[in-house]
Parts: sequence; structure tokens; C-alpha cells
Amino acid sequence: MTKRTLVQFFHWYYPDGGRLWNDVGERAEEMAGMGVTDVWLPPAYKGSAGGQSIGYDVYDLFDLGEFDQKGSRATKYGDRTQLENATNSLRSAGLRVIHDVVLNHKIGADEAERVMVRRVNPDNRTEIEDEAFEANAWTRFTFPGRAGEHSKFVWDMRCFTGVDHIEDPDENGVFKLVNEYGDGEWNSEVDQEMGNFDYLMGADVEFRNNAVYEELKYWGRWLSERDCQDFRVWPGIMGNKESHYVTTQRTCHTE
Repeated sequence: MTKRTLVQFFHWYYPDGGRLWNDVGERAEEMAGMGVTDVWLPPAYKGSAGGQSIGYDVYDLFDLGEFDQKGSRATKYGDRTQLENATNSLRSAGLRVIHDVVLNHKIGADEAERVMVRRVNPDNRTEIEDEAFEANAWTRFTFPGRAGEHSKFVWDMRCFTGVDHIEDPDENGVFKLVNEYGDGEWNSEVDQEMGNFDYLMGADVEFRNNAVYEELKYWGRWLSERDCQDFRVWPGIMGNKESHYVTTQRTCHTE
């Protein structure tokens, strides 16, 4: 069995300016000569902070620096063409390409919706108030800058389990969305930190909605056919369905 050496080619404080894709492509042969076999790249998609996003404030998985959204076309690391060139250079040097991905939540919705929510104890998410009430929540993602290219899927309140901010009334906290999935409860197939670690931040993705699950599978295949051979996934909050998702998308690295 061939021993493999992985390099993480990014860090939290990597500078803005769209240089990373060019940098990693230019150093492909050098890394291969040093015995590196796998190169771990940061999230390639558009975050809610646009060109300043590190990639964990997930906005549009299908925007790899191709569309004018969230104030920029390129991501923090470069544009789509630069990513493709970097990927080609890495593969030509015999290196495997691993992308960091976040599927747990989305941030930066394009529209608010009128929804029913229940307040949750943020320190123990199993404590959910019985009474539901109406509020506005930013849960509708239409991606107007992409205009349906690559995927026409629109995310709405049925695609999420909860949010951390509501309006009318204006409150911050943890709020369980009331919809047809999960009988008003969080996904139970998760880590038990804070009682239940299904909810982490932003608009939390509802994997029990099969339309969401199928859309993420489609995205995984779409990315694998273009710029990615492997994914890096943190398993601490994953349930069975999420685990099945990542194991069906080429190779899965976990930590």
C-alpha cells in the first residue's frame, strides 16, 4: 500500500486578493517532488462575505468564483478559471485534489420568509418551547446572480431545521423552524453536545427533506466531475444520512 502525504494548502488567515489558486498551481511540481501525494484546498464556493469569505459561511455551493454575487465574482482564493487551472496543474503533477466542504448550514439568504418558529434553550437544544409563533426568517436562497445556471434549486424554509436570528419580532437566539420534517424535533443522529448538536449556526440544513438530500448529492457529483477528487468532512455532527451522502461522493476524508 502506497503511503500518502497530505498538505493543507490554506489557513484561517490566508490573505485576501484571490492568489491562492494561482499559488497552489505554481507549486504543484515542487510539492510532488517533495513527496506530497494529496493537496487539501479551502472551500471553493461563494460564502456570504463574498471575496472576503474564508468559506464556512456557505452561500452558494455552485458559485466557484464565476458569478457576481455577494459583492464579488471571485472568491477569496480566486475565480473559477484560476481554480480550474490550479486543479489541472495539481493533477498533471500526480497530486490528488481534496476540497474542504461545509454542508451543515447556509448563510446570507436572498429573501426573508414568514415562518413559524419555537424558541430553543441555546445551552440545551433538547429544550424546545411548546408554543410556536410567527416571525420573519432569512431562509430563501434564490441566487439571483447565478440565475439558475448549474442548478435551478431554490432553498426555502422547508430546507432548514432552525435559524439563529428572526425579525418581527427582532431576536437573536436559537429558533426551531416548524415544518413537515422531524415532528418539530432536531435530527437525533448527531453528537450530543449541548443536548443535541444538529443546530450549529445560520440556517441549518434539513437533511430529512429528500429534495435537499438529492440536491446535495447532485452538487457532489457536479463538483467531482470538475475540480475535486476527494472531500474533507467533519463527522462530529453527522447523522446516518449525511454520512451516506459523503461516502457516495468519491473519497471521503474525515477528522
